[in-house]
Amino acid sequence: MTISKVKLLRKLLIVLDTSTTGAVYAVICALGFQLGELSGPAWTEHIVLLVVLGLLAAPLSGMVKPTLAGQSVTRIMLDMGRYNLLLFAILVAVVFLFDLKLISRMVLVTALVLNFIALVSVRLFLRWWYFSIRVESRENYTKVLIVGSGPRARFYLNNIMPNSEWGMEVIGCVDPDPTLVGRVCDGATVIGTLDDIDRIISEQVVDELVVALPRSRLNDIGTIADACQEQGIALKLLADFYDVGGEVRLEYHDRVPLLSFSPVVLNENKLVVKRIVDIVLVSLALPVLVPLFVLVAIAVKLDSAGPVFFLQERVGLHKRRFRMIKFRSMFIDAEERLKDIEHLNEAEGPIFKMTNDPRITRVGRFIRKTSLDEIPQLINVFKGDMSLVGPRAMSVRDVNLFDKGIQRKRFSVRPGIVCLREVMGRSKLSFDRWLELDLQYIDTWSLGLDFKILLLTIPVVLRGSGAS
Repeated sequence: MTISKVKLLRKLLIVLDTSTTGAVYAVICALGFQLGELSGPAWTEHIVLLVVLGLLAAPLSGMVKPTLAGQSVTRIMLDMGRYNLLLFAILVAVVFLFDLKLISRMVLVTALVLNFIALVSVRLFLRWWYFSIRVESRENYTKVLIVGSGPRARFYLNNIMPNSEWGMEVIGCVDPDPTLVGRVCDGATVIGTLDDIDRIISEQVVDELVVALPRSRLNDIGTIADACQEQGIALKLLADFYDVGGEVRLEYHDRVPLLSFSPVVLNENKLVVKRIVDIVLVSLALPVLVPLFVLVAIAVKLDSAGPVFFLQERVGLHKRRFRMIKFRSMFIDAEERLKDIEHLNEAEGPIFKMTNDPRITRVGRFIRKTSLDEIPQLINVFKGDMSLVGPRAMSVRDVNLFDKGIQRKRFSVRPGIVCLREVMGRSKLSFDRWLELDLQYIDTWSLGLDFKILLLTIPVVLRGSGAS
């Protein structure tokens, strides 16, 4: 299947999922009014929720695999179930957050169940219809000529052939080396050299020409592009010229194409959902935590002289600095006294840890052990400086002591209150292990991982294990 068809399918499935979700909810509400389960002015609130559904459904639908091929029934059910549960979890949070008392729980539960059934049924029907009923003839397959027969060409072939049921056929390869003509490259025959491209695309049916040459032969692309331009053939290039890992994508700025190499793969739709989850959870938590805020603030104030809160400049996303808020757990001259005890540092790397730090107050020792000193960081999360889950925000002092470039990769994501370190040993871990977990989080990030860390953090905090 061509890349353009993949993009089109993705968009169509997102529209389909969003439309199905909205239609199911609207039908359930209409039936609720007809059967007397809903009454009064509740319809206005349901319209509000329908709008919220529409805003959420599209980015959430983009999270699931946008294809019909290669997916088992179980995989489709898991994808649709995850999408459905997350969508309605946020919807329920909106109901409670805005105190929509007239919303029927029965309507929400019924919509949740029926929407899951509808989404799975639609996907299965489309898969059956396309692969069992609508089978394209080979004459209509997209004919592809590959330029190159080396590792990059083989990689392309091995990733395309599993999707050949979409209607793609590789007619052969051309290679700069004439001695390779006639050889078979992972199922595709080398049918000529670069000098034969004009002849091949003139004599044969070619819809797309894919350049999979090594980086040393990039100078040949100009000639190939001219040949494709003359004969109206679509030209595509494998863009993995540099092994930077992460993601490669094409961007347009004022119609100028830019090839972007990003070492970190971060799905923008998922990041939007992550931010929404942060705001919703913090909005729900802050009102409940106000009494605890007051009690901790009084204890801090009575225990030692100084302000209730400790504000420190920390390094955030892409090394932007912000002022992080914590309950003060040290004496007010702690920063000045650090140089006197720095030689007693028990931690490895650019961080300072000391078991019996004399700068910590009595109340400070308790709120650190119970992590109560971290609660004001919810304000940083609400402002957007931090997230609930992410690598811990480090001080400017610690960052200035970094001695490896890879250590700064942690700044490619928004810092968080909790991270993998919190559930894997907290302050007992060495700095190298801490950094390793941060990089593991960045490279494997998903919304599911965030929820898992949040859930695992609860028992760790209650036990107070590994806190400093």
